[in-house]
Amino acid sequence: MLKLFKIIGFLEGVSYLVLFFNMLVIKNISMDWYKIFLFPIGLAHGLLFISYIVLAIVLKMEQNWSVKKFALICLASILPFGTFYSEKHWLPKVF
Repeated sequence: MLKLFKIIGFLEGVSYLVLFFNMLVIKNISMDWYKIFLFPIGLAHGLLFISYIVLAIVLKMEQNWSVKKFALICLASILPFGTFYSEKHWLPKVF
């Protein structure tokens, strides 16, 4: 389960950065391309974010995480590069 959580965390972090790239760079280059990419990127990011939070809840119960660790891991998903930081500093190595 932890391996799946790390994979989802990585993908969620990448999708968040791609969403920011679309909003900040592509929007300024071409409004047409921005609108084309916004829905599929946003949908993918939304599904990955929900999966990340649900898996965090499951792992909190399964591995008896403290409330502080759980809160930090969930809050990390809101910050750019946060999921990468949480994987490196708060989760044990799996691979």
